[in-house]
Amino acid sequence: MPRRRPSALRGEIQFRGEHRQRYASIDGLSGSCTADIRRLELSRHWPESTAEAYSQWRLLAYGPLRRLAEPFPAQACGIPWCGCCPGYFRDHLEDVIHALPRKSARELRTLVRKLDRTILDRARILRSDHADEPWWWGQL
Repeated sequence: MPRRRPSALRGEIQFRGEHRQRYASIDGLSGSCTADIRRLELSRHWPESTAEAYSQWRLLAYGPLRRLAEPFPAQACGIPWCGCCPGYFRDHLEDVIHALPRKSARELRTLVRKLDRTILDRARILRSDHADEPWWWGQL
């Protein structure tokens, strides 16, 4: 029996039409922490909400300094993800940290605290209206 050409063999291979959905990941987290975040997002939030909140908080930490210097509007629009008040993103990260298992929460908390330190170092002065509120609701 004659040998078949590789191109003839490849022509018979059927490819799947649909691909698995890729979720955005946070650099520096382990696979088990990422899996815990995905499970949490399926039950409480929507997919990729934590990665989006982390990227927005990271953009505030390492983005242009004017984002920290310019005051944000006193009245928020009421839509948490519109970006008018970055405190919503930090609140989401805080909620996720408290809902995750201990080991995964420690990993995410380490990354978020690093961004917090960067923001506080760059901002220099943060005004807080109430002692009961977290620092990210003051000037940010």
